[in-house]
Amino acid sequence: MCGRHALHGPVSRLREHFEAGPEGFEFIPRYNAAPMQWLPVLRQRPSGERVIHPLRWGLVPPWAKDEAIAIRVINARGESVAEKPAFRAAFRRRRWIVPANGFYAWQQRSGQQCGAG
Repeated sequence: MCGRHALHGPVSRLREHFEAGPEGFEFIPRYNAAPMQWLPVLRQRPSGERVIHPLRWGLVPPWAKDEAIAIRVINARGESVAEKPAFRAAFRRRRWIVPANGFYAWQQRSGQQCGAG
């Protein structure tokens, strides 16, 4: 299965809803965003200010030798995220809101790339 992310609508709607300041970028609507693509996220600075800015979708654990692992590390189970080595440090120190209109998975067929065909 290949995870996909959908987000559409004006960034102004996100800014208004979360009372977040701009970071000087605009995102384009995505209906089939794949891991490792840039997507907007919401974070809160130590000052309390909320900002929306782009991050690549996926997690590269500190022990990973290749950032391509982020393609496989896109989801965590809520009941085990605090214990799993891949997610543990990020769960404790870095929290983000990832706005989405939808999340879905393509079923990969033999010999095909995710989302193709």
